[in-house]
Amino acid sequence: MDFVEVQFPTDVSYGSSGGPEFSTDIVITHGGQEKRNINWSAARAKYNISYGIKAQAQLDSVIAFFRARKGKAVGFRFKDWSDYKATGEIIGTGDGAKTQFQLTKTYTSGAGAEIRNITKPVSGTEKIYIDSVLQASGFSIDTTTGVVTFSTPPASAEVISADFEFDVPVRFDTDRLSSTLDSYGENSVKEIDLVEVRV
Repeated sequence: MDFVEVQFPTDVSYGSSGGPEFSTDIVITHGGQEKRNINWSAARAKYNISYGIKAQAQLDSVIAFFRARKGKAVGFRFKDWSDYKATGEIIGTGDGAKTQFQLTKTYTSGAGAEIRNITKPVSGTEKIYIDSVLQASGFSIDTTTGVVTFSTPPASAEVISADFEFDVPVRFDTDRLSSTLDSYGENSVKEIDLVEVRV
């Protein structure tokens, strides 16, 4: 088992820091010009959850969670409080034959855009629309993959959109959890990194 559908404690994730990260190699020529090589086609999130630990009970829950995941070994769900909702996201257009559509979120800035596959929607938060009409039935959503499956293919040119909340699939980026005893009965941790995984 390399991934479990278990959410990291949200009271700790609420105070964490982090967000999307890219990998870019920069080569500088003798004339000072740059050549930038993009290594990843999409961002990969990274977080430091140590900032969210404010009480001993929270540290206890993180230690238990870390031990249960065997350090880096097992991935899990993480709520990124800075980016966990999508509203009116267009996930496809019907053609009269296709029945499956992947949940996505599009980030647009000027002429640039990045489409992010959402693989861990939160159960009970999803709403599916066809041509802006809310669908009460006729579809199912796999909350482990983010795939929407219709019992009847949407008609040609019908626009499928969705509202939903989602988690980020992550793992610990360390096999060692180190804490410091600051005073009697009080512990602190300096850094506990999580990194997004592709599932």
